[in-house]
Amino acid sequence: MSEEKEQPVVSTVGEEKKENEFKGPPKSTFREYFESLVITLIMALFGMTFIVQAVTVPTGSMQNTILVGDYLLVNKFIFTPGGHELPFLPQREIKRGDVIVFKYPGNRVRPEMDRNRPGGPLEAYKLNYVKRVIALPGETVEFRDNHVYINGELLPEHRIIGDATSREAALDTHEFEERKPEDKWDVYYSQETMDEVNAGHHLPTSQYEFATKGKTMVVPPNNFFCLGDSRDASEDSRFWGFVPRDLIIGRAMFVYWSCDREASNGSMLGCITNPRLSRIGKLIR
Repeated sequence: MSEEKEQPVVSTVGEEKKENEFKGPPKSTFREYFESLVITLIMALFGMTFIVQAVTVPTGSMQNTILVGDYLLVNKFIFTPGGHELPFLPQREIKRGDVIVFKYPGNRVRPEMDRNRPGGPLEAYKLNYVKRVIALPGETVEFRDNHVYINGELLPEHRIIGDATSREAALDTHEFEERKPEDKWDVYYSQETMDEVNAGHHLPTSQYEFATKGKTMVVPPNNFFCLGDSRDASEDSRFWGFVPRDLIIGRAMFVYWSCDREASNGSMLGCITNPRLSRIGKLIR
């Protein structure tokens, strides 16, 4: 007669007790919402500090690429810190043609220009500027009669006639030159200045201080020469000089909101009720 082996009895009392020891009281609905809100705010703060930033465009220096009243999302993470590329991060060096957002460096050559503005004094490092990178560190640059020369060679740009005095909505434009394969972005000049150039006249340069006709300059290390796309209506590196790398916030990505400033009378509510829907989601190139 075979003996039946008794199966060992495994007690779960200790495990249940241990499980109950770590089980706290159920969270209230308020606590759950509060914790979710705190986590969301922390993530948003981290993102706005290190990854993206929202900026608005107060001037027409980049029209038609960017219009007055466009609200941009800026990628703060894309450029390598200090120009040192890290292979394990999705970052790259600043390139020619990048539309960047940076802190206004101030006019160190003619500081009275910042003090005597019609809208009041303009302080350095306080206002965000949006311009296009034209010349890189170590390159020579010259702006002459509506042409840009880099290291003595003509920079390929698609030039378009645009009303440089218009500040709102899309500008009335027409092509001045047929687009060539090497033209990677559009720039806008007034009919008046282009007529002068076509007539063989040299445009005045007394308003400029940097890299204009007869003032070829070398871009210093860790600096960039930047211009607005609306060339006859842009206060840029021609006036106040180079943009230091440490003032660059990031690269403009796309328009997340846009409104007609004239129709909105400058109010936030008016901006919400007068959107330019065709601009929303537009990539900045």
